[in-house]
Amino acid sequence: MTARIDHTVTSGTFSLDGGTYDVDNNVWVVGDDQECVVIDAPHDAAAIRELVGGRHVRALLCTHAHDDHVRVAPALAEQVGAPVLLHPEDQVLWDLTHPDRKPDGELADGQVFQVAGIEVRVLHTPGHAPGAVCLHVPALATVFTGDTLFAGGPGATGRSYSDYDVIVSSIRDRLLPLPEETEVRPGHGESTTIGAVRSQFEEWVARG
Repeated sequence: MTARIDHTVTSGTFSLDGGTYDVDNNVWVVGDDQECVVIDAPHDAAAIRELVGGRHVRALLCTHAHDDHVRVAPALAEQVGAPVLLHPEDQVLWDLTHPDRKPDGELADGQVFQVAGIEVRVLHTPGHAPGAVCLHVPALATVFTGDTLFAGGPGATGRSYSDYDVIVSSIRDRLLPLPEETEVRPGHGESTTIGAVRSQFEEWVARG
């Protein structure tokens, strides 16, 4: 079977530092007709199960632990029989949403997952959150960036556990070296490419 990317958008809220905001989140599924991995589990487990269909889910890969990316992760994991995996430096954020349920395992920089005959590579890209990761899939010329990088610039760094200088370094050092045709598929909004990001990056940094 040929590996592919499936996509849906779910709507809900994001809460941190005393504020709550309406958000639409991208959910990405990488796999073939037999097996897949799910990237983030925001608001609606049923919508994600529909996207997955009857496939075997090998893992739920969390780009970071803000509540709008992991809210239904424990419920979805139980329903599809898959582990929830998170970078350990985001445990502090996970605990805000799921204090009584730990992730099932850890994501680490350089870790590689095999699914549908292709590789999903973990890149630790802190800044938006301390344990934020991006997931590079070379065979599909794609990187899933969570809230680290969007078509309009770096992810937000104005809330707790975030750092603007760190996210700029993460993008410059870990993402910009990827091939320019690599499609950037973020946690919210439209996709872009690494080539387009390179052409705008210094302007974004200058604006702060």
